[in-house]
Amino acid sequence: MHELKRDGNLSNVELAKRVNLSASACLRRVQELEKNEVILGYRVVTAPEAMGRGFVAYVTVGLAIHTKAAQEGFERAMAVANEVAECHNIAGPFEYLLRVETRDLASYKRFHTEVLGTQPHVSAISTLIVMGSPKDERG
Repeated sequence: MHELKRDGNLSNVELAKRVNLSASACLRRVQELEKNEVILGYRVVTAPEAMGRGFVAYVTVGLAIHTKAAQEGFERAMAVANEVAECHNIAGPFEYLLRVETRDLASYKRFHTEVLGTQPHVSAISTLIVMGSPKDERG
């Protein structure tokens, strides 16, 4: 699993070599992991700056109303917001933690004002700006 997490683009032959299995045994194991939904998919990791998303912030969002409808409405809005790379419903003083990726501070401000600021039931927004990521193992 470690080898696939590092490079999901490995050929079966190369993966088998790295984990000391025959190619057929390796393929069977990977297929079993996919079938059992241990492996959910494969992704391409892109350079954020090259994609126009070099500004990263984590944003906590509090809702004034805690109904299922309010949460579902917020989640639908975040699902279609291109700037939101991740949306997590969390326990604690806030309801949501977002990973927001934009071109720069000005485009983040626009997102903050025009997207988050227009959502009904949003009562609190707090932004943490990422200054560097010495460790990032998201796949």
